[in-house]
Amino acid sequence: MQYVQGDILLHEGFVHGYLGFSAKSQAVEIGKGVPPAQPVAKGVILPTLVNAHTHLGDAFIRTKKLPLPRSVSELVRPPDGVKFQLLKGATEQEVVQGMQQAVSEMSAAGTAGFCDFREGGLIGIFQLRRALRHSSVHAMILSRPSQMKYEREEVDWLLQNSDGIGLSSLSDWEPSEIEKIAAHTRRKNKMFAVHASEILREDVDRILELRPGLLVHMIQATQADLQRVHDAGIPVVICPRSYSFFHLKHNFSLMKQTKVTVLLGTDNAMINTPDVSEEVRFLRNSGSFSTEELLKMVTYTPRKALNLDDDIQGPTLLQHFIVLEKGSLKLLYRR
Repeated sequence: MQYVQGDILLHEGFVHGYLGFSAKSQAVEIGKGVPPAQPVAKGVILPTLVNAHTHLGDAFIRTKKLPLPRSVSELVRPPDGVKFQLLKGATEQEVVQGMQQAVSEMSAAGTAGFCDFREGGLIGIFQLRRALRHSSVHAMILSRPSQMKYEREEVDWLLQNSDGIGLSSLSDWEPSEIEKIAAHTRRKNKMFAVHASEILREDVDRILELRPGLLVHMIQATQADLQRVHDAGIPVVICPRSYSFFHLKHNFSLMKQTKVTVLLGTDNAMINTPDVSEEVRFLRNSGSFSTEELLKMVTYTPRKALNLDDDIQGPTLLQHFIVLEKGSLKLLYRR
């Protein structure tokens, strides 16, 4: 039996003690006080991480070290943003290798799963599946039509091969097109997610009429908007380092006041490493959320919000966990 010791993050909060585990068993023994033997690591002990929002298809761009515009519209707005121009000029091998590298970075940082907004239609789905072929990291794939319009047959194929649909900002789409995509996704009992109120406030009535299962950003939403999102039980993913890159103001204090369910994501892999613990470290000094709240946003909360079925059952950590250094929250140990 081996042991790790420190502050253990459970559903109900931190407890001080130790975990005992062996190579032959998936079960983890939780104890209070000092472990029976010298621990292999001491620190903050928590489940492996979940990155609730990524765009891994543009990861290859980060390796090019290009001067990228710090405007959301110029850089990532479909179909003419710089990102999409670079994707058009890239080979499939470049794109897949970029995603493979990003998945490796996530795994090395203690991430067990992520939710990717997969552009590029069916081809985009298959590219990500290729990148994941030899990885133990689990992906929730939210696909996207290849064009900015609803084609019934294409959406059928997308939903057969992915976990749902994840679209860009409401303002990018014709209302009738996005409504048809959302309705089709709901009929198939798959996740419908959309970016909303990132640069400018968007109509919360339109957002809620789509009945999304997940919203991304909402950083320009008002307190009343967020209260309605909370009342509708819709979780919101925020990506703090991305907002810093684009010099966007945010409303994190309002999110806390309204008790919206908040998850953390790393957004575009061309501008940020896909290590979601970096989002925790980035936000920790802002005073918006406590360390415990932030760590739950990358462990228990996204597993519940995204209906992920992995290594956590009840209040107990099973099979996989990580140990972070208490001060820096840098990864010390992973099982």
